[in-house]
Amino acid sequence: MELKQNKNIFTNPIVMTLCALLCCALWGSATPAIKTASALLIPVSGVPSTILFAGIRFTLAGIITVAIYSIARRRLLVFKRENLPRVLTVSAFQTVIQYIFFYVGLTYTTGVKGTIASGSSAFFCVLIASLIFKQEKLTVKKIFACILGLAGIIIINIQGLELTMNFLGDGFVILSTVAYAFSSVFMKRFSKHEDPVVISGYQFIFGGAFLILLGVILGGRLSFESTKGVLILIYLAFLSAVAYALWGMLLKHNPVSKVTVFTFATPIFGTILSLLLLPESSGVDPINLVITLLLVSAGILLLNYQPKEREISSPEEK
Repeated sequence: MELKQNKNIFTNPIVMTLCALLCCALWGSATPAIKTASALLIPVSGVPSTILFAGIRFTLAGIITVAIYSIARRRLLVFKRENLPRVLTVSAFQTVIQYIFFYVGLTYTTGVKGTIASGSSAFFCVLIASLIFKQEKLTVKKIFACILGLAGIIIINIQGLELTMNFLGDGFVILSTVAYAFSSVFMKRFSKHEDPVVISGYQFIFGGAFLILLGVILGGRLSFESTKGVLILIYLAFLSAVAYALWGMLLKHNPVSKVTVFTFATPIFGTILSLLLLPESSGVDPINLVITLLLVSAGILLLNYQPKEREISSPEEK
């Protein structure tokens, strides 16, 4: 009975929209927060220290997730033993692979471009869920929405008539979105066997611990002398705990495409916050920025719009 109640809550269009936009706002704030905290906590810039930074963030996020929801439910959240491979699979794609590419990529691109490139995850989620895992049907509307999102990613990287995307920066960020797309599809599939909040919390702990170990082995170092940097690190851990746990619940009770299309909103939040909070040059032409934001917004509206008649005749997509 409780499961049915939760399902009704998270499939409600208004609740789903507000929850999804909250997640995207939190993720959008991550880019300027990461670049600010990295500058304060990493004494010598480099990939090993960046990986170590990510590991500490996500280990904290996992501990926070498990602690908060254990207190809320008055019992320790523990995954079933047979679900360990599922938790590790999500951890590999969502935390380890995604964030190694994302953090390294963010080192070689601006906050604005990195945030917008990460918004390409929506169309990768649609394609992977439809073509590889056959979780839903690939329609003309979904394809067109993906094209709008892809066009936005390309336009934001154009200066004059030249494409200015660089592989180590923008390319790595886009590869991170591919890993995220796989993790979303796996989360949708595995949530049939395990609470998505449990999966989210423990995949962070396992993935974060792996990143810490990797960062230390590679010679990464952090300095915790900056109180501001430590507070931002805690904020990053908290936003991951809240956003991914909530996102997992949305994926459990809705089609992948209907939820992940909202990730096109992440660049909107991230761009505004990066421009407001980061001293760096945006590296983005203002006209291109406006066009991109319009395109990603159109992608959200198009893919989320569904006539009532179609919703009734296609109950499996709810």
